[in-house]
Amino acid sequence: MSSALPPQPRIIGPRVRVCIVAAKYNEQFADALVDNAVEEIGVLMPSTRVDLIRVPGAFEIPVAVATVLQREKPAAVLALGVIIKGATAHADLVACSVTEALQRLAVEYTIPVINEVLLLEDEKQAYARCIGANLNRGKEAARAAAAMVDVFHELDRTMPKDSSKTKKSRHA
Repeated sequence: MSSALPPQPRIIGPRVRVCIVAAKYNEQFADALVDNAVEEIGVLMPSTRVDLIRVPGAFEIPVAVATVLQREKPAAVLALGVIIKGATAHADLVACSVTEALQRLAVEYTIPVINEVLLLEDEKQAYARCIGANLNRGKEAARAAAAMVDVFHELDRTMPKDSSKTKKSRHA
């Protein structure tokens, strides 16, 4: 695991729309992830419209992301949430399920889905990754989204479009 944020990607100029789907559970930490992601998006993609959808917990994030992707085509989706382990395997099961569902949606819709649904041991780790400056995963999610928006713009610019090969695509 890295101990510092990745470098900021270049600033994205064109107006795009990004959607954040964030869990309300572990509210202090989830809110910090959202605030840091929105702030960083404002720096990296100043013309971007950010839509925020809040869901009860991490398990509900994939179905909300799926609904967004079915109805609209944002440039990227950020999935944000905090799962703190307890005495049972429940947290591990939820985290695995969420991760697999988000990856499947990203590939199915060919839209970047940035997964920062964090599985953490305790509140100390949550503080470091959600509120702290060095490992801030909200900022990291925004940087990954900006980088992927840039990659997809470059792919759109340089690669021929053939929508007959896929049922659902970014261009559908």
